[in-house]
Amino acid sequence: MPNRWKPNVTVAAVIERDGRFLLVEEETTDGLKLNNPAGHLDPGESPAGACAREVLEETAFDFEPTHLIGVYLNRFTKTRTGDDLTYLRFAFAGTLGTHHAWRTLDEGIVRTVWMTADEIRACPERHRSPLLLQCLADYLAGQRYPVSLVHTDISVTQTSG
Repeated sequence: MPNRWKPNVTVAAVIERDGRFLLVEEETTDGLKLNNPAGHLDPGESPAGACAREVLEETAFDFEPTHLIGVYLNRFTKTRTGDDLTYLRFAFAGTLGTHHAWRTLDEGIVRTVWMTADEIRACPERHRSPLLLQCLADYLAGQRYPVSLVHTDISVTQTSG
């Protein structure tokens, strides 16, 4: 059987506080870009657990996913290499917790920023992904589903041995 195509599974958080949304500014091959706190699902993680980890690593905030906003599929071509990639994103809303100011942010993350929806909409050229706007629009439209909609079997998280 030939190699099977598989999308890259990612998670993202839409975090609102006082009418502003928490984003990260990160270094990419296309320059500084804005994104939701987001990243790849790692082995042994549930999507909600991966989202909490990514928010902590990229923003130094604790985060508890409380709702699934949506599941998104996006195709992207890397500017420098021409690689054709597809991403399957699980976007969550949730509760922002303690800020750990002593934590170093993930490699490539320059800083965190709080922006209004209008400010985010006004700079699409700075977005790392078109999913930033789509997740924001769905969140603002009130789209919320139980986190339990995404079931992670114990075989994923159990340690072998």
